[in-house]
Amino acid sequence: MKMKMLGVLILTVFFGVSSCLAAGPYKIGVLAKRGPVKALQQWKATGEYLSGAIAGKDFEIVPLDFDAVNPAIEKGEVDFFLVNSSMFVTAKVKYGASAVATMVNSRQGKPLKSFGGVILTSSENDEINSMADLKGKKFMAVKKSSFGGWQMAYKELADIGIDPEKDFAELNFGGKHDNVVLAVQNGVFDAGTVRTDTLERMQSEGIVDMEDIKIINKKEHADFPFVCSTTLYPEWPLAKVKATPDALVKEVVEALKKLKSSDAAAKSAKVIGWVDALDYGPVEDLQKALKVGAYSGK
Repeated sequence: MKMKMLGVLILTVFFGVSSCLAAGPYKIGVLAKRGPVKALQQWKATGEYLSGAIAGKDFEIVPLDFDAVNPAIEKGEVDFFLVNSSMFVTAKVKYGASAVATMVNSRQGKPLKSFGGVILTSSENDEINSMADLKGKKFMAVKKSSFGGWQMAYKELADIGIDPEKDFAELNFGGKHDNVVLAVQNGVFDAGTVRTDTLERMQSEGIVDMEDIKIINKKEHADFPFVCSTTLYPEWPLAKVKATPDALVKEVVEALKKLKSSDAAAKSAKVIGWVDALDYGPVEDLQKALKVGAYSGK
């Protein structure tokens, strides 16, 4: 009897230790702005990096489309999430989420902690040369919840008194940044907006030629290498849902801050690395001004 009890005790301890050594998998929801396949290609290595860097813990990347982000956070289906800055602010206000780190993007060899929006038309469109010329035109953005692909441009329009719902002949959403660029390039829409670096990336992929694109409301920002039409805002944060333990958060942040630009995870994610979370107050101010996101009244 004693031997049997001892055996049970040993098995209990063994499986208890085993479970501690393989905690998780902890799920990291990632906004799949170009679709789930590309999201996994970009971020799977980051999950693998964290699994290797933090002893006894496994991490899994979960691609989420725009409409799936808030439900996943609200229901606690993810432990962490990586989304655009505006979507994070909505989750912060509505669900008590917290930013724990900010990505440092790697673009044209430069480390970038901020990004903006681009308002574009075809270079052959002689009717649109300024923001005022957008009135009465057909306009396409990415998604209402897309920060760089709509809300930033919306703020620029609102600042000069243009109401997209009333002043555009048509306002539509293409779902993905590439769709917007192609719709404008092919003349399906008169103008559109996407996040900065989209045009340069598509040109490097041989999809578009920048010579065929005209930038509206062009703004120059010091040490920022991309065409831009808006104010710059802090890059995407990695955030935690309210229930994620602080001890786990500390381990994740410490691991991410040790990530080197030469590591496979950084290369596939196209980041230089990660820093402590930046101030997302300006993003919340934009939401309040436009009554979008957490301040939409919905």
